[in-house]
Amino acid sequence: MKKLRWLLAAAPALVLFAALGVFAQQGEPPLVPPGQLRAAIATQERYTPGIMLLSNVVGTAVTAGPGGRGAIVVYASSSDVSGIPASLDSFPVILEVTGEIVALQGQSQGQGQGQGGGRGNSGGGGGGETEDPPADPKARLDRPVPIGVSTGHPLITAGTIGARVFKVGDESLVFALSNNHVYANQNAATIGDDVIQPGTFDGGLPADYIGNLIDYETIYFDGTPNTMDAAIASTTAALLANATPSDGYGTPAAGTVEASINLSVIKYGRTTSQTKGRVKAINGAFDIGYGNNRTAYFVNQIVIGGGGFSAGGDSGSLIVVQKGSDALKAVGLLFAGGGGITIANPIEAVLIRFGVAIDGS
Repeated sequence: MKKLRWLLAAAPALVLFAALGVFAQQGEPPLVPPGQLRAAIATQERYTPGIMLLSNVVGTAVTAGPGGRGAIVVYASSSDVSGIPASLDSFPVILEVTGEIVALQGQSQGQGQGQGGGRGNSGGGGGGETEDPPADPKARLDRPVPIGVSTGHPLITAGTIGARVFKVGDESLVFALSNNHVYANQNAATIGDDVIQPGTFDGGLPADYIGNLIDYETIYFDGTPNTMDAAIASTTAALLANATPSDGYGTPAAGTVEASINLSVIKYGRTTSQTKGRVKAINGAFDIGYGNNRTAYFVNQIVIGGGGFSAGGDSGSLIVVQKGSDALKAVGLLFAGGGGITIANPIEAVLIRFGVAIDGS
């Protein structure tokens, strides 16, 4: 597959402009001058096909190096990697050992099963407006359920409801946004299949219906570059609310923000609830493991740093800006991670693909 990718990856990554959002959201100066960032991205894209052929390399991206200069990161599954140069076209190369990068669907090891079948407060007020205890994001919750909680196709373990979105031009049509591997079972589902809350791993049953799979972006496992792992399910405002549980950030803001290096972000997910991190790198190209010896190649991805930002079961979480004038605007759709980093699809591309917008404040 890596040889096939060498032929396919000659074209540049799709959304260069999304990678050029170099200004921090609070009016801070850019970490990397725009011209230098463009040059670093061009260099990364030129050399990535060859670098990805090296043993144990799982990805590349562009980050801020020493002195605020552009730098290229090479991610490896182990320290047993050779052939990585110290620099590429004058840009320093940083080697980061992460282990394998995998889709973050709920797993049977390292996680409790929550309180499947229990009842909880649907929350969604952003905190401070109710005396009820916070909802357990793994439990079956009263309808309408908040975003950021356990969900899935009945044949997968569990993932996370990212957001409630509506059809552009017809706000009466609302959908639950998550990943393909959460709602479409890695392309194996059929349009019209039920989605449930909580996911099966958390005790979800067919009676826990919240909607039907309506569309998904196909994931290619043959070396063809992917740009998103995303799907939507038709639902109603009576079944799905548009805010997190009461211990979360509340309702996402309308609108989106392009990822920029060092941008502070926040998310709420099924496994780790609310966590904070920073955009560590942009324009990521990664081999993502999906189990059963299946690997998909993704380009133009966002890399979030901060240990503990995500874990298995957080797939589908919406990542939003943490603070400033763009606070709570959507940045990315979480779908994979490993070794202290989290990988997300740029949210604007996802929304355009489905013709929807965040149903936010």
